[in-house]
Amino acid sequence: MSTARNLIISSLLAVAVLIGLLIGPPSRKAGPSGAAVRPLLVYCAAGLKEPMEAVAHAYRLSGGVPIQLQFGGSGSLLGNLRVARRGDLFLAADDSFLDQARSQGLIAETFPLARLVPVIVVRRDLADKPRTLADLERPGFRIALANPETAAIGKVGRDLLVRAGRWATLQAHVRVLKPTVNDLANDVRLGSVEASIVWDATVAQYPELQAIHVPELDAGSGAVALAVLTSSDEPAAALRFARYVSARDGGLSEFARRGFTVERGDLWRERPEVLISLGEGLRGALEETLRNFEEREKVTITRIYQGRGGLPSPIRAGQRPDAVFVGDVSSMDDLGDDFSTAVSLTESRPVILVPKGNPGNLRSLGDLARPGLAVGLVAAQFSELGVLTARLLRSQNLGERVMGNVTFAAPTVELLRERLRAGALGAAIVGANDAGEVRDGYDVIEVPATGPLAIQAYAISRDTSHPRLLERLLVAVRSAESRRRFEQAGFYWRHPAAMP
Repeated sequence: MSTARNLIISSLLAVAVLIGLLIGPPSRKAGPSGAAVRPLLVYCAAGLKEPMEAVAHAYRLSGGVPIQLQFGGSGSLLGNLRVARRGDLFLAADDSFLDQARSQGLIAETFPLARLVPVIVVRRDLADKPRTLADLERPGFRIALANPETAAIGKVGRDLLVRAGRWATLQAHVRVLKPTVNDLANDVRLGSVEASIVWDATVAQYPELQAIHVPELDAGSGAVALAVLTSSDEPAAALRFARYVSARDGGLSEFARRGFTVERGDLWRERPEVLISLGEGLRGALEETLRNFEEREKVTITRIYQGRGGLPSPIRAGQRPDAVFVGDVSSMDDLGDDFSTAVSLTESRPVILVPKGNPGNLRSLGDLARPGLAVGLVAAQFSELGVLTARLLRSQNLGERVMGNVTFAAPTVELLRERLRAGALGAAIVGANDAGEVRDGYDVIEVPATGPLAIQAYAISRDTSHPRLLERLLVAVRSAESRRRFEQAGFYWRHPAAMP
């Protein structure tokens, strides 16, 4: 009897082990890189349910991690994630909710997806359809609206109706305030009300319904955008999914198929690769930001540091960079219309570098014209600093006088410093960012900012396959942390404000 009982117990244990092996541990799924990644939690506006379910399914089939979608009104979802402080992404039907989330430190990167336009919605078989907002106020006409506190269409619709002077008068006809745009569409479809105000793309998902455009509503729109949450403990996986959703050949195709007016997206790549042409003096201030961006976004950035003003070297060689960060904005004049409007970020100013203790007692640019003083500068044909130096001397009417003392026109700042250290030069004109690295070994004489400045500017190619990724790189360069690096390197911050 004991033997039989032992056999039964042994068999049950063997079955249990087999089941455990077949089912596997109740842990996280394997991500694209093989690392264990739990399902991503996405807070999703209810009106975007249909395309996002399709995107999540396609992403999983392509090898991505599972996506858990939590639906609701944009305002309600914002309230939930504000309290819970958990989750990976937030998809709102209007970017005003993302602005609120950003101000509260809840979101990191954002990915624009589509634009929505408010419309009046009715059943196609309604006999006497409204044609204007005033028609919604006919006696006995029943309407439903979204709650402005919980749904994006409610907030946008209310603001437009207030602007049109119709919000107060419509209240007598409002039978109910609904929490989501889908609730409104269903009420109209079922005949509970005659009309409502919803998004144009929502109507496209209901064959029984018809959209009526009116000028007062056409004046507004909702900007659909997806944001990575700062609470995500899988930021790499969240960013990968966000890049897929916002790709023109990825998630955006599902939105376009359902009547959404989609934004210009990037091409989907597992690990995007971009080429950026950079001013030579930016390396020290920029490299850490570029490395951090590469690591977080899982992107490869090929840098080509250009040697002087004018066309960046890749363009001169016939290779088209995806973006440029020029050492002087005047270089952009040579690029024509192939790049977006340049965003000016920093300034660099010339300074005078002299041996420690300033034995020549130099105080200004004019002192560089003293007879017998050996002066060094960077040659204009090699560097934007050289172009800036020549421009500065001309503006102070010192060109000929100082140039008469120039004994060394160097191709690089490093060679100038070597000559200065060896005692072959009494002074050298360099950029403030170049002097920032060597203040312990030299004295620096500031040059008044009234002279010409070099302005560093960033622009994105109109032909790049990754415009959104490069826009996020600009956000990273504008961050407070990046600003500190530029200022420590001797640059002057020009952009109105650094982003937090």
